[in-house]
Amino acid sequence: MPTEKIAVVTGANKGVGFAIVKGLCEKYQGGVYLTSRNEEKGKAAVAKLKELGFSPIYHQLDIADQTSVDRFKEHIRSTHGGLDLLINNAGVLYRPSNPPRPSAEYIREAENTISINYYGTVRLCDALFPLLRDNARVVNVSSSAGHPSRIPLASLRAKFTNRDLTIPQLNELVEKFLRDAKENKTEQEGWGKLPYCAYVVSKVSISAYTNIQQKLLDKEVPYRNIAINSVHPGWVKTDMNIDGFHTVEQGAKGPLYLALEADLKGKYVWFDCRLVDWYGETTPPKPTV
Repeated sequence: MPTEKIAVVTGANKGVGFAIVKGLCEKYQGGVYLTSRNEEKGKAAVAKLKELGFSPIYHQLDIADQTSVDRFKEHIRSTHGGLDLLINNAGVLYRPSNPPRPSAEYIREAENTISINYYGTVRLCDALFPLLRDNARVVNVSSSAGHPSRIPLASLRAKFTNRDLTIPQLNELVEKFLRDAKENKTEQEGWGKLPYCAYVVSKVSISAYTNIQQKLLDKEVPYRNIAINSVHPGWVKTDMNIDGFHTVEQGAKGPLYLALEADLKGKYVWFDCRLVDWYGETTPPKPTV
């Protein structure tokens, strides 16, 4: 009897993650996991989708918590034996305020941003990559902020775009940012201004991680045909981005394209499914509507 395909979406109780799950329930030929840090909110999201006639599966998952990640990994391993699609959508964004918050609060927010957006995603990938089946796809939801051009200092950008960059070297760049943030030196050191520069660094790092992981997969297990790509979902109006203007359904378009249609590996894709050169100097202009 054929093994059922399994898809997992993180941070999916609302916003783009919820829209991605809905899109997968409509089109994906397999089981779809809606996961969330907050179990009550996650189960409410599943109930909402069931009212629409869909049948997602719920499991609690906090990517910042190793115990939660280990529990989820064991559930997937013991219940399904593996998975075929992983969409890393979970993330946080802290916005500036007027008047500005105390520096100590911005520093704490920077640490939390990196902990969830970068290290949390890497933690989950470390746990679930051994369970990926042949022809699996991984989609990392990045951002327009995930393009290196968003880092002000050219020498820092050059380090992230080094095509021979390794994960340990990437981690050291992230740790340097955290050290500079703790010393309130992010502007002085060329990262930009807190709190938003923490989001930029987290998303640039996860896009760089995507590139590195694809190269490792192609080198170590090319016969398994596993693809990992990153995507900017657009300027989506959500709780995180109140100034957005794209709908969550529009935000799900790029991730769903990479999950269900695209034949791409190690690429950076725009919300309208255009390929964007992650190593280039610029990104497409922000639309006005």
